[in-house]
Amino acid sequence: MVQPPAPYRQFLFSPGHPRIEELKGLDAYEYREVARRPGTFTGGLVEGWTPHYLEDFTGVTSDGALVEGLYPLEPARAGEEAPVAAMVAAARTLLEIADDDQRARLQHAVDASEWQTWANPEFMQFDTGVRLEFASPEFRTAALALVQASLSPQGWELTRNMMRINGFLGEVVGLPNILGDYSYNIALYGKPDERQPWGWQLFGHHCAVNCLVVEGRMTVGPVFHGAEPNEIDAGSEAGLRTFDDRVDAGTDVMARLTAQERDAAVLYANMVDPAMPEGRVHPGDERHLAGAFQDNRVIPYEGLALADASEDVRAAVMRLVETFLVVLPEGPRAAKRREVAEHLGQSWFCWIGGTQPGDVFYYRFQSPVLIAELDHHCGVFLDYDVPQRFHVHTVMRTPNGNDYGRAWVRQWQAAHG
Repeated sequence: MVQPPAPYRQFLFSPGHPRIEELKGLDAYEYREVARRPGTFTGGLVEGWTPHYLEDFTGVTSDGALVEGLYPLEPARAGEEAPVAAMVAAARTLLEIADDDQRARLQHAVDASEWQTWANPEFMQFDTGVRLEFASPEFRTAALALVQASLSPQGWELTRNMMRINGFLGEVVGLPNILGDYSYNIALYGKPDERQPWGWQLFGHHCAVNCLVVEGRMTVGPVFHGAEPNEIDAGSEAGLRTFDDRVDAGTDVMARLTAQERDAAVLYANMVDPAMPEGRVHPGDERHLAGAFQDNRVIPYEGLALADASEDVRAAVMRLVETFLVVLPEGPRAAKRREVAEHLGQSWFCWIGGTQPGDVFYYRFQSPVLIAELDHHCGVFLDYDVPQRFHVHTVMRTPNGNDYGRAWVRQWQAAHG
């Protein structure tokens, strides 16, 4: 039986459309200069985001004040250890394969401000680290082996799939020069070691992961995973599809709410709602609040206080959280799950958009130790100006100062000089 076309295909730009045609033939560096032009949509984003990376890092908070004592630096508990030995071996292999120039570009201080240059658009706002598409196959293989050694099998697959879908999108719209499997930068922070703090960063279109380990412990965040479209429907990888678990987990929470709980959780009935304050929908982030360059943002708690929710709802929320924590390997995931559970009574869940089957929406889980967001977005390389189910952005952060493991790094530095 012939399968109907995937929903996204009805939104392809017509042949010769300037949105696509004007970008053909540009490489990542040439496109970066085009994207920076004042007065353009991308130029406005660059102008607004650039100053933020130079800010002294504090961390995302709910009211401007850090909650102290959330991230004590102590050795990993039994069963919560990170795969540090495998990570160290993979990082050292990468450094051995790199040439002198690549090693110089790869390596940064463990608390360098370059951590904060990650971004999720297709244009390369900051060229931090080494760009994989311009590196040798051996370098790319070693770089991705470090990512694979650090994450869970599911987290590795999710991350790699974001890159694959990006390459697929490039093929579909005719821009493989800008949207490719390897249109990503990788950087190292600190010296790979089994005890002292160090980490790595991978970022590019629809995929950004920041990972740090110290004393056998791991934190992964900020993390951005997104896709337009959220599936591959042609070629050797046809059938690859992602984010259904996170979408379904959100609708499952909403289905379990009482009318009173739903009234509290739903902030706005429409994705662009006349009741929204000015600026609530950002030109690039749309409804996301904790995206790139928002390291010090104040995000007040909103929606349903989970302290007031039923056990059934809280259990559904924890299942939603698990769909984000899946990126972590088993030990660190157990540690983060424990942290989130300990603070569930201080956590909130909010929603924007429809609640019927097939509707588009935004949700946010926010606690003292975790922020998880999902948003359906408008078109970027496909032609639609209202959010669609097949364009998904998700963000995970460690608020109150431990994005990039910074709370742990500062404690280590205070103790060891």
